[in-house]
Amino acid sequence: MMKGLKKSVLLKILNQVLYWRINHISNRNFLIVASIIIGIVSALAAVVLKTFVHWLQGIPLYFSKISTTHLWFIFLPLSGIILTVIVTKLLFKGKLEKGLGNIIYSISRKSAKVDKDKMYSHIITSGITVGLGGSAGLEAPIVITGAAIGSNIASALNLGYRERSLLLACGAASGIAAVFNSPIAGVIFALEVLIAEISIPVFIPLLISTATAILVSKALYKGQLFYLVTSDWYFHAIPFYIILGLLCGLLSVYMLRPTLRIEQIFKKKDAIWQKAIFGGLGLGVLIFLFPPLFGEGYNTIKSLLDGNYSALVNFSLLEPFKENPWVIIVVTFLIILLKVIATSLTVCSGGNGGIFAPSLFNGALAGFGLALFVNTTGISNLNINNFIVVGMAGILSGVVHAPLTSIFLIAEITGGYVLFVPLMIVSALSYFIGKYFEPYSIYTKNLAQSGLLFTSNKDLDILSQINLDDLIERDFIPLKSSGTLKSLVDAFAVSNRNVYPVVDDDKNYLGLIYLEKVKDLLFRSDLYHQLKIADITDYTALYIEKNESMESAMKKFESSNLWSIPVTDGTKYIGFVSRSNILSYYRRILKQSAALF
Repeated sequence: MMKGLKKSVLLKILNQVLYWRINHISNRNFLIVASIIIGIVSALAAVVLKTFVHWLQGIPLYFSKISTTHLWFIFLPLSGIILTVIVTKLLFKGKLEKGLGNIIYSISRKSAKVDKDKMYSHIITSGITVGLGGSAGLEAPIVITGAAIGSNIASALNLGYRERSLLLACGAASGIAAVFNSPIAGVIFALEVLIAEISIPVFIPLLISTATAILVSKALYKGQLFYLVTSDWYFHAIPFYIILGLLCGLLSVYMLRPTLRIEQIFKKKDAIWQKAIFGGLGLGVLIFLFPPLFGEGYNTIKSLLDGNYSALVNFSLLEPFKENPWVIIVVTFLIILLKVIATSLTVCSGGNGGIFAPSLFNGALAGFGLALFVNTTGISNLNINNFIVVGMAGILSGVVHAPLTSIFLIAEITGGYVLFVPLMIVSALSYFIGKYFEPYSIYTKNLAQSGLLFTSNKDLDILSQINLDDLIERDFIPLKSSGTLKSLVDAFAVSNRNVYPVVDDDKNYLGLIYLEKVKDLLFRSDLYHQLKIADITDYTALYIEKNESMESAMKKFESSNLWSIPVTDGTKYIGFVSRSNILSYYRRILKQSAALF
């Protein structure tokens, strides 16, 4: 009773605040204030996640000091996955939607509404997985967290779809900015991957939220991924940057295909603990053989940038050959190929993490391996650090299909603005090759195959925002096929409809009766109890499935020239949808889209 009373008082206060806001603060200014709030909260979430992971990473550090066999490489990642599964089962009822594809789906099909538990669930689960050695990244979880924060704050402030989408993007951009200390990359990521809308009014809240996130992150967390490590590039290296771009493009395609294939294999298995143990042990064995697969991989990248190339074989069976450059080169490309499998096993077996960091890791190794090969063979003398940095942008561009994000992210986190030309060459080549072989990114391929993805076609984008279930009219009178003409006459007497659905005794949809085709029969009282409904039913009439896309529904309206079509849920009749309702809803969304500011 007391709890309900407090809730009603809080709602009343919130409604009064919102009413005051509508009358005193313009929509434009209010969105700026909201973007600042979201920037602060998203940055705090990122700091919590980084601190949590840093604390957990003390466990493997402790084992590395006391162990001589390094078997903890097998059991620590396995324990991380099992613990993540336990937490997911106990705290989140076994449901944890992973990957940015779910956020993109929320924008396109769920009115940009994200579940409240995503504001913290991914911090806990990804922190446990990656902190204990899971071979995945933290960027996707923090983007999901930031997006959930933006969406739920927008919903609490009673904002509409367009504003909620923008603030969701502000949260996602702030998450990226806070993790990498890269505000421009955060803004561009939101525009390239999430909302695909470029205008000055949209830029302003994004810039403000990411700038706010950077200030909060820097004030609370002093760590930095990479420091100034690059130097100027030389014209003679251009052919090798072109080769690196081609290599990164092909590796991007490789990263996507096994990832989705392994995901499908694990989806077919229902046994949660079997998946966790099988996947966790497989991951542990890979890490035992190739220790750089442990965790995100950023420490390995730092070691390579510091010139410590033996980090690729330290603690492995190949450590005695760490001075042999050819062993290092072979191991480098083996790790690239196995990183994809390690990441897939981490996520698909029950852990949580993303593909962002593995893309940067593989890109760094691709650039390093190519440059070391060229230098070892004496073909040329390349700056290995520059190739490591540019390779990171290359594979990220090809995997995520976000070349501008890749260029600015790497430039910001490494201080590599002097490498803008090589970054553009490698990122563009990788993007075009990746796009040629895989038209959709790793985040959007499953959505595209299901017809749930925004496209460059504005008409389809608006149609995808319409929920067919919201438009169903249920006041039509269904007639049983076993009934007689009298039942049609009775329905006509109390209805203003000119079409009647026909169902069987179990309410399975069979067809339609068009009044204009049988109106002469309504005056034949001699047929009232003789003529069966089944005899005057049009069994060829079109119908729309409840889960059918709006694009498909509109094609049926256009091809048939009908104004109303019945809707079924499987075989069951549930109602009608009209062309006029769809067009009214379409126009409303179009007006909202134009009136964001």
